Amino acid sequence: MAEKEVPIRVLMAKPGLDGHDRGAKVVTKALKDAGMEVIYTGRHQTIDQIVAAAIQEDVEVIGLSILSGSHLYYSRRLIEALKERGVTDKLVIVGGVIPRRDIPALKEVGVAEVFPEGTPLHEIVNYVKRSVRKATPGESGEAEG
Repeated sequence: MAEKEVPIRVLMAKPGLDGHDRGAKVVTKALKDAGMEVIYTGRHQTIDQIVAAAIQEDVEVIGLSILSGSHLYYSRRLIEALKERGVTDKLVIVGGVIPRRDIPALKEVGVAEVFPEGTPLHEIVNYVKRSVRKATPGESGEAEG
């Protein structure tokens, strides 16, 4: 009998004052439908709240949904706060209204991947699955059927 695969754990967060969260909820549902455990922290979260939740929930992925134009600020602050707490094992992804010209700067500060508005949901799901499996030691490496 095959061993049951442990689901990927994802924290989805909306930092700052950005109140529109439909996209975050849609991505959360897509990840859940793909078999992941997703904790959605809700709107208006501080970076400290997001980091604390990520540590408490022992997630592998932190997803920020940002529509306010403050993606560089919040991404930089999140990466800094994680490092300050000694947390180096979380995959950080960012989505929302992100100008393509800002993607290299986001990756330079430590964001693993950026999903601008309109990214197909299956691309986000597949990226998370591939990235977490690759980073997880002791995985069998067997392909799914």
